[in-house]
Amino acid sequence: MPKVALITGITGQDGSYLAELLLDKGYEVHGIVRRASLINTHRIDHIYEKIKLHYGDLTDSTNLVRVIKKVKPDEIYNLGAQSHVKVSFEMPEYTGLVDGLGTLRILEAVRLLGMEEDVRIYQASTSEMFGKVVEIPQTEKTPFHPRSPYGFAKVYAYWATKNYREAYDMYACSGILFNHESPRRGETFVTRKIVQALDKISRGEQNVLSLGNLNAKRDWGHA
Repeated sequence: MPKVALITGITGQDGSYLAELLLDKGYEVHGIVRRASLINTHRIDHIYEKIKLHYGDLTDSTNLVRVIKKVKPDEIYNLGAQSHVKVSFEMPEYTGLVDGLGTLRILEAVRLLGMEEDVRIYQASTSEMFGKVVEIPQTEKTPFHPRSPYGFAKVYAYWATKNYREAYDMYACSGILFNHESPRRGETFVTRKIVQALDKISRGEQNVLSLGNLNAKRDWGHA
């Protein structure tokens, strides 16, 4: 029997690449999608018939329990999030509900279903948890000092994952991701905004390239 993986955020940059990788490894791949995400499935259109999608939302614990019970995954990859830092200041409560409590809901769903020993959980964390950095480069021992609602929601998710691992002996781990790009990167992120603006300027459709903090420094990788 093939291993079964359940991915939240499967329509995003990372989720689509992960789905491809797991399919290549012979996994049965399931994804949780919000109804609103169905208009944005272009990243998985080429594998649409090879994966199984389920309606769901990280803000709905009852739904998560239902989906996990139905799928019976060997592995859960929680990549779903409101991941835009600027938007998190405009929607702090929603960001907390999805990015922070959403992770808790997955962990608790697995516990309630008695699947602690059967499921491995990966939680996508972020370098935004470090926020006001105290050392460069950061390590796993660097203190967290988030400076955005997105950052502190992810800190909550990180500690929830650690707590459930220690309290219930669950295989639950966090991977701290720094900025990473690809052709599938969302158009609201800075690299895509720069490229699109320069393209429009070159065609006379735009005059100004507007950016935020020009002193910000980031480590970039490839998705």
